[in-house]
Amino acid sequence: MKVLLVSTYELGRQPFGLASPAAWLTAHGHEVVCADLSVQSLSMDAVREAQLVALYLPMHTAARLAAQAIEKIRRWNPEVHLCCYGLYATCVVTACMLR
Repeated sequence: MKVLLVSTYELGRQPFGLASPAAWLTAHGHEVVCADLSVQSLSMDAVREAQLVALYLPMHTAARLAAQAIEKIRRWNPEVHLCCYGLYATCVVTACMLR
């Protein structure tokens, strides 16, 4: 499976919340790409190729930024499995479901 792991607010430092799942998924044969939206733009190609996009949301600011990214992800790959994980994941999922 092609997986895109997204961090929205880490300023270029790969968090354990991204590094750990990347290692586990790679060890189980998945193709993993990591993106930090604080230092790079969301790649349309990476989103379109992904079968799963997972956004790591450890804090409120990350959650707010993720809500914007989710709109692009849905537009670029409407069939992708999308998930959020981390302390603020339920806030984003609830907000996106209300739209």
